[in-house]
Amino acid sequence: MLKFNFYTKIVSIVILLLIPVLVLYVYSNQMTTRVLRNELNQSNYNQLTFFQNQVNTNIEMISSWPHLLIHDPDVASFQAIFLKDKTLNLDGINLVKRIQTKLGLQESSSNWRTGLDIYSPSLGRVVSENGAGFYDQKKLNQLIKDGWQVSKKRMYGKDQFIFSLYTLSPFSSLGNPETANTIIKVEFDSSNIQDMLDRFKGDGRKEPFYYKKGVGAIYNRTANEELSGKLITKLEKMGLHEVDNLTVKIGEESYLVHAVLSQTTGWYLIDYMPLSDIMSPIYSSNRLFYITVVGLLLVGLIGAYLLHSQVQVPILQLVRAFRRLKDGDYAVRLSPRGSHEFAFLSRQFNLMVEQIQELFEKVYVEQLHVKEARLKQLQSQINPHFFYNCFSFITSMAKLHNHEAVVAMAHNLSRYYRYTTRQERDLVPLSEEVEFVQYYLKIQQMRMPRLTFTIDVSPQANSLLIPLLVVQPLVENAVLHGIEPQVEDGIIHIKTECVGSYIHLIVDDNGLGLSQEAITALTSPLDKPVEEKHGYGLWNVHQRMRLHFGEDAGLAFSLSPLGGLRAVLKWPLPAEAEQTNGLIEPSPNSNMVKLEGPYGSDIIGR
Repeated sequence: MLKFNFYTKIVSIVILLLIPVLVLYVYSNQMTTRVLRNELNQSNYNQLTFFQNQVNTNIEMISSWPHLLIHDPDVASFQAIFLKDKTLNLDGINLVKRIQTKLGLQESSSNWRTGLDIYSPSLGRVVSENGAGFYDQKKLNQLIKDGWQVSKKRMYGKDQFIFSLYTLSPFSSLGNPETANTIIKVEFDSSNIQDMLDRFKGDGRKEPFYYKKGVGAIYNRTANEELSGKLITKLEKMGLHEVDNLTVKIGEESYLVHAVLSQTTGWYLIDYMPLSDIMSPIYSSNRLFYITVVGLLLVGLIGAYLLHSQVQVPILQLVRAFRRLKDGDYAVRLSPRGSHEFAFLSRQFNLMVEQIQELFEKVYVEQLHVKEARLKQLQSQINPHFFYNCFSFITSMAKLHNHEAVVAMAHNLSRYYRYTTRQERDLVPLSEEVEFVQYYLKIQQMRMPRLTFTIDVSPQANSLLIPLLVVQPLVENAVLHGIEPQVEDGIIHIKTECVGSYIHLIVDDNGLGLSQEAITALTSPLDKPVEEKHGYGLWNVHQRMRLHFGEDAGLAFSLSPLGGLRAVLKWPLPAEAEQTNGLIEPSPNSNMVKLEGPYGSDIIGR
């Protein structure tokens, strides 16, 4: 059975009193919003329809000009004269002047910027307000189609649309332009429509534009073209049609959209405005009401709060703080208020947690110092067997009077141990690590002539920083445990790859390899405290990578395409390297090393 304390009962009564008021207001607000939205939609749709009719009226008026000109006596005389005489005499020139004057008067009869051209197929001449000249009949025939034609042209860094209408005389020759004796073209550009859109935008909340699928959009000059483009994409997915009330959400904002189709041009006139701008007065009223309700609720709760705040709240705070402390959050602190008993408990709790946190921090710092000391010690370790084997090789070559081999081994060995004893830097460029690995592989190649290797590291990756001595242990494992135990020729391939925001350094070999169970057994101890039976080398590499680059960095193993084992060293790319979009992938000009023979002192591609 549920038990209610005094505070819960008081709160329940206050809420029950406020619920009827809240329900009544919500219902009234919804009704008001619905009526307002319907009226606003109708008003916007009527304005859009009226504007569309204005544009259509202008276009239809322009469309009527060719019919008036065809019946003009001068145009008819122009046609008759030039059908008989191919040369321009004085009467013909005067006739052309009169026609040009009439074209200019016709164009000036509209406040739109338009152009009128009269073509004479028999003469092959075209007359406009600005002059007369010849034209290509074949090209003109290809352009003549029924109705308004739209073409796009780039002007002043923006797209402009040219609307053209061809009228033929006699009208029966529309399907066969070759039989026409007079062709009249009227055209205007989309800047006229933009002028009207700018005036229609008015209060600044509207964003009207014209759109036709497959052709493009005509925006007003202050339009947000990026936002309008997103709206067009949304409308295309929803199926563009004539609407008087449509809500479209783009990003976090909802927009009220209206669209009216022009029967004259086939273009949609689309207008949209943020719904928040329309509903802001209602939202303000809602906020005021809700603030008032909250205020009333707070007044009702204040009595209950005063009863329980001195006991119940401090107890709940202590309970939550102890739960966070149990979960390992040692940064939790209480804010004691007043001088009562719970304030004393809060201060003592804070003091206790602070002492525990300081103790943990000291222990953690000491552990870090121990780990760093161990890493430094491990880093400086040198394999004595490798050292003895190298001197044994030098001794044998000296006895055989093979001075070239002695010099090569001594050179590579000195470079090798010179690098391993460097302690002044924690991080070095990848190019230095690769160069060090080359010295090591040359030494091993002199001992095992059947060993060959390739190194494929791009110049961009060479500059990346990694901890000292993390690549050589991977190569050493491949040589000693993969290639040396087998009798076949050994191959080692070292390369870099960019995977997302991480760089992978991959060491492949064709050695004996490992089973999947053995790979799991090799990988699992890397994230655990070091154990002597598992060795320090690979654990040292893995832990140092994670120490420098975070938990996502480290070492992984898998089967190699060469048949042996693949070791992958992974760490995140720096921010500037990520911006190269994968340029650190190996390229044809990257470092390629393939050494064969007993001494192998030549480096190909460096």
